[in-house]
Amino acid sequence: MAEEVKEIAFDELGLTKPLEKMTTKELRTLCIEKLPMITGASGKEKDALVQEIKDVFGIVEEQQVSPYKKQIAEIKRQIRELRVEKEGLTERAQRDRIRRKINKLKKRTRQLARVV
Repeated sequence: MAEEVKEIAFDELGLTKPLEKMTTKELRTLCIEKLPMITGASGKEKDALVQEIKDVFGIVEEQQVSPYKKQIAEIKRQIRELRVEKEGLTERAQRDRIRRKINKLKKRTRQLARVV
């Protein structure tokens, strides 16, 4: 007797978080329990599992371009310049001031990147 493979919709999986945020263990369990059409899930890595699940449900990834890409590049250029400037300084107070400024700029780039 062959086991019937039931069609399942992506919404019926009952996922509480996006596939990319799930752990490898959670993805493997999902494939084994709810998606029997994906074979060899216990031996695959996270990227392969996510891609197979997306292929099964026909999900196409769209590359998102950050609207802040130019701003992030400009901030990183400033950081590189400040690092060069910091290397040339001998006074500790000035180096600390530049170090703190670099730290704030790095936080700003992370914040802009996270927005998307």
